[in-house]
Formats: sequence, structure tokens, C-alpha cells
Amino acid sequence: MSVPLRSRVTLDGRFAQELPEMAAAWQADPTPGPRLLALNEGLAAELGLDAAFLRSPDGLALLTGTAVPEGATPVAQAYSGHQFGSFNPRLGDGRALLLGELTDHTGALRDIHLKGSGRTPFARGGDGLAVVGPMLREYVVSEAMHALGVPTTRSLAVVATGRDVRRETMLPGALLTRVASSHLRVGSFQYAAASGNQDLLRRLADHAIGRHHPSAADAVNPPLALFEHVVSAQARLVAQWMLAGFIHGVMNTDNMTISGETIDYGPCAFMDVFDYATVYSSIDHAGRYAYANQPLIAEWNLARLAEALLPLIGEDQEEAVTTAVAALEVFRPQYGAAWLAGMRAKLGLPDGVPDDVASPLVNDALSLLQENHVDYTSFFRGLSSVVRGDPRPARDRVLDVAAFDAWAERWLALGPDADAMDAVNPVYIPRNHLVEEALEAATAGDLGPLDRLVDVVRRPFEERPGLERYAAGPPEDFGRYTTYCGT
Repeated sequence: MSVPLRSRVTLDGRFAQELPEMAAAWQADPTPGPRLLALNEGLAAELGLDAAFLRSPDGLALLTGTAVPEGATPVAQAYSGHQFGSFNPRLGDGRALLLGELTDHTGALRDIHLKGSGRTPFARGGDGLAVVGPMLREYVVSEAMHALGVPTTRSLAVVATGRDVRRETMLPGALLTRVASSHLRVGSFQYAAASGNQDLLRRLADHAIGRHHPSAADAVNPPLALFEHVVSAQARLVAQWMLAGFIHGVMNTDNMTISGETIDYGPCAFMDVFDYATVYSSIDHAGRYAYANQPLIAEWNLARLAEALLPLIGEDQEEAVTTAVAALEVFRPQYGAAWLAGMRAKLGLPDGVPDDVASPLVNDALSLLQENHVDYTSFFRGLSSVVRGDPRPARDRVLDVAAFDAWAERWLALGPDADAMDAVNPVYIPRNHLVEEALEAATAGDLGPLDRLVDVVRRPFEERPGLERYAAGPPEDFGRYTTYCGT
């Protein structure tokens, strides 16, 4: 079945054509009763897709992969991955399909990808399906991340399938249509390297360079330049996660993109009370992917990418290792610079304040939050009121008032800019208790709370009357928060 020509949808199959060894042609499962739960009309416009068409039966068929444009071949992508430190050579899209690539309004190539579309050859015993809650979680959180300026994959739509799915109980099934600069991962390179096919590895590197880092093609050593680009992109990305108080939850190597976009919003969450040891994932028993560990894990994952690229970086493996290690050593200073620049902005510090003054000021602020169990987002947003003469929004959150006053005196003496702070410190994030409230209601058939939450987090820096509950932390009876991957 082909999507009617009036849809004007053209999907390329560049990944499948250039890397057939990593693409298994497959079809999405039928959806007995598709019903649109969420449609990202702004993103649709960026992609040149007509929202009215996407709401039609033919559009729903496209969004669920049950019908695709003529000439398009959906594929499940192959990749490997270190999962909680253990290597699995054959992971791949167990419940996902790449429908193809679409050229957006800027001329950039974007993947159109499904999640929850049924079992594939990589399913490894899973049912290949997804349920309403986790798919809508990805929709909400990815939209919030985009609004915060954090590089991210986007959610185009969530469609209820009309099929119940067994988890702990029977839950309504759903499917996510995701958009990304690509779905190339560190695990993609691990797969190619593990295959022993150096030609495949080289073609994958060339594909990634052409797709994401074209300037690397002109370098003396293009594979090394590719690695350097990925190191820089991930240093900036993880710094932004940390600045936003975002915890990914499952930083396996198959969840780290070559593009530098955040991908796979499973057991993820934004931190409420500041704590370096915060873990929300139900499966992260040892805290491997805790908030404070995210930069260290990113560096570890990049080391695995370097290992995969070694045969391309140089024929002499000892020299290649030395070269790759030197490139990886740039991660820490690049991450540190990006993080400190972001923290300086959050505190509204003028450009003339030297780093040796700013850095201890930042660290002392975070120690204040840690020791006093202070809400991270609300504290930083409240600091602009301190500059304007009302210390209560920040000061009243800290039990050790004397310590806050001493810190604030040092900070205010530097002349912080309140308006600049309000432009980077959000009022609204996807508060965990509000996300759960919205997902529970949506699972029961009420999309109102979800729609309101998405509307709020799409404008995170603009304080609006009547939305006070969206800016507040969790109620005391909310308890310890745990998230799940959804499989």
C-alpha cells in the first residue's frame, strides 16, 4: 500500500543503501485502531508535512508505518552496545524502525523513526511493542529539552494502536514517531568494528562525516577528526544536561549519538531536590548513571568509540591508541568550560569576572543546595529576585540562612544581571509529579493534563500567572520517584 501522492512525502533510504549490512528490511505491525494522542504541529511544519494530512487515516498510516511512500523501505538498524558496562555485540532496533530520511525546511536530512512498531529480528525475546505512558513521556520530555535549548531528538507524534500490551498489567499500546538528525550511535561503530569488516567501518565513518561533521572530510585524518567532533558535541551536550538538572537514566553506548543529540528518553527525569547521587531509573541499582556520574560515563562511552575507530585512525595500532587518547583527553576541559560558562550564565555573572572567582562561587552554591536539600530549578530561578531586592524566593528555601547570606553577599558584589538570569533559568520543567499525573490521566483516556503540561514546558522561561503549580516542587507525599524503561 502506498501513501497517496497528495501527501507529498518523499523518504530517502540513504542509511539502508549505504550500509546494507546494518539494515534489516522490515514492516511495522498492523495497528487495529490507530488514534492520534499527540501531534507536534510545529515540528511537522519544519519537516514540510501538512498537519491536516497527518491527522487523516492516510497520515496515521504513515505515522504508524503501516503504509509508507512508494520506494521507501523501512529498516531495523543494527548496532552493539555496552549496557551498564557489559558488551552486547548484537542489539539493534528490537521494537523500532527507520522509515527513511526526510529533507526539512532548512535542507537538513532528518530521520523519521518509529518506536513500538513490533518485533524485529533484533527483538531478543521482547514483544516489540510500547504503551501509552512511556511514549508520551518521551514526547513531553523531548519537547521540554528542545525548549530549553538542549540538543535532542524530537517527537512528531504519539498514536494509540488500539492493541493492549502486557506489562505488569494490561496497558493500552502506543507508538512514537521520532525525528532525529540521525540514529547513528557509538554502538553503531561498535557493531561495525565487531564485525571485522573494515570496509563497513570505513563506510560508516564516511556516512557519519557526511551526515553530521562534513568539515572532517577535509582533515588530514578524517576518522580522527570525526572522533574529535563527537567528543566536542558530547562535552557540550552533557554539560547542558547537568546545567538543566536532567538525568538520562540509561547512558549505554547504544544511547549516545554521533550527532550530539539526546536520544532514548526511557527512565529519565529532571532533578527536584539537588543531590549529586540522584538516580531515578528502576534498573540502575548501583547508581552507575547517577546525576554526578554523567560526565564520567560520557567520557567512558567515548573511549569505546575511540576503540572502534582505531583501525581507521592509523595502521600502527600503538600510534593510533596514542592519537585517540590525546583526542579523548580534550573531553574534560571542553566539558568543564561548557559547564562553567553555563553556570556563570545561571548566576548572571558579568564577562569580566575571572574563572578563579566564578568557579568557587558556583561550587559553594551547589554545596549549599546539597547540604540544605534545596530544589535545584526553583533556587536558580529565585536568584533573580534576590538581585531585584527580594531575597525570599531563594533565601527561604535554604535552612542555613546565615550560609546563604554569606554566599549571596559575595555573589551580589559581582553585579549579576537579573534579566540575563531569567533567560537561562527556567520557571517550568517537566516536574516528575506532574508528568506522572499527566501520563496516568492519558492512559485512562484523558489527554487534558498532558496537553496543558506540554504547553507549559514549551515556554519554560516565561513566568505566567495561574501556572504556579507547574513551577512548584513535588508535594511532600509524592515520595521517592522511580522511572521505568517501558519494555
